Amino acid sequence: MPPRYRQVASDIAAHIEQGRLTSGDKLPGVRQASSRYKVSMSTALAAYRYLEQEQYIEARPRSGFYIKARFETAIPRPRESRPNSTPALVNNQQRVMQVITAANQPGILRLGATVPDASFLPVAALERALASAARHPHSRGNGYEFPPGYLGLRQQLANRMNKLGCSLHADDITITQGCQEALYLALKVSCKAGDIVALESPLFYGLLQIIDSLGLQALEIPTDPQQGISLSALQLAIEKWPVKACIVVTNFSNPIGASLNDEHKRELVAMLSAAAIPLIEDDIYGELSFEGQRPGIAKRYDKSGDVLYCSSLSKSLSPGLRIGWIAGGKYREELNYQKFTLNAAGATIPQLAAERLLQSGEYDRHLHRMRAALATSTARIREALARHMPSGTQITQPRGGYALWLELPKQVDTLLLAEQALAKNISIAAGPLFTASEKYRHCLRISCACPWNLQLEQGLATLGELARAQCNQ
Repeated sequence: MPPRYRQVASDIAAHIEQGRLTSGDKLPGVRQASSRYKVSMSTALAAYRYLEQEQYIEARPRSGFYIKARFETAIPRPRESRPNSTPALVNNQQRVMQVITAANQPGILRLGATVPDASFLPVAALERALASAARHPHSRGNGYEFPPGYLGLRQQLANRMNKLGCSLHADDITITQGCQEALYLALKVSCKAGDIVALESPLFYGLLQIIDSLGLQALEIPTDPQQGISLSALQLAIEKWPVKACIVVTNFSNPIGASLNDEHKRELVAMLSAAAIPLIEDDIYGELSFEGQRPGIAKRYDKSGDVLYCSSLSKSLSPGLRIGWIAGGKYREELNYQKFTLNAAGATIPQLAAERLLQSGEYDRHLHRMRAALATSTARIREALARHMPSGTQITQPRGGYALWLELPKQVDTLLLAEQALAKNISIAAGPLFTASEKYRHCLRISCACPWNLQLEQGLATLGELARAQCNQ
């Protein structure tokens, strides 16, 4: 007879194989398992460790044990992208507004825009913080917060960045209306119309819209879904073209979920610094690691003030607060001036509320819960897509954030698929939105920050049916 821990493990494995426990489900705690199976806690823990070794479950730091995606090893991941190798103006971004419009329509399954569902957010804590901020003395709450923004919030943000290895003061930070404005200002102060900007490919369409609005040219660099932007390809590009700035999403990039390791971040900063090219670091998803440990940032290796670090609370706390920031290094004064000319001041009450949430520790407690919820949601959606999508589909396996990038068989036109899906009240983001050219037409992005329910389950099945129908034509 096998040891008792193996018997417990076999019973749990049977539940998984039979579908009674599915990927992303959280297992009972060790104490509960001990009670349920009438074994010691050490035996229950041994059973869990055995299941972990056999790839049935995974441990998440300070969260517990979860059912692992059963299709994880069977789903191939996309390879490094191969974008056009010449600078280009951004075209056809009007399609983006279709995705944005769909995100605001009632009854739509919102898989297109990366906007977190309210169930992932600390709604009650936000309401309390906003109510408290509204009761702030009138001299503060009803006044302008001219650039660089509310000092209390900037101090909190500087403290967090100092913990990541940056030596920053509150005056080094400018508060913005979300990360989008931070990126706009970063490009505004580092480039002029006609300049070439090197960037990852595929890349978040909001950045492409900014590049388009400023009259810049996009030079897309090959990017690996796991390792991030190709540093060797970037080096060749800056030797060949007069690149004026480089934009990199260093952690859990949108749409492919790539992250640069610390050594590559150091190399990236050194390479661009040697060429006197500013690095615009977008770290909007950095707080959303599935593995508990928050990854580092490229800004920590900045010795000359050439890294403009941009981030936001929109993805991790609340899109509605519209709180972003930029640590602009040697561009600080120009950034403050450009921020003032753009809209004079940011909204005061959201800044006061954000300060309270960061200072009280509520934000970090929320992050702990949100990371676990996103990991579960992403695993379940990835597994469902593997079941429903056409044979040959490749899906990224991010370690944070909440976007999945799919490469479907070449005969699938995701622009057409997006139209067909929207007719069935499903919004997705087609691949061509994430490039300055017409590439990635057989690719799409799915947002995973949505609760698992019948609408989502049926929507993913419908999406698979539509994609398979294109393959069979």
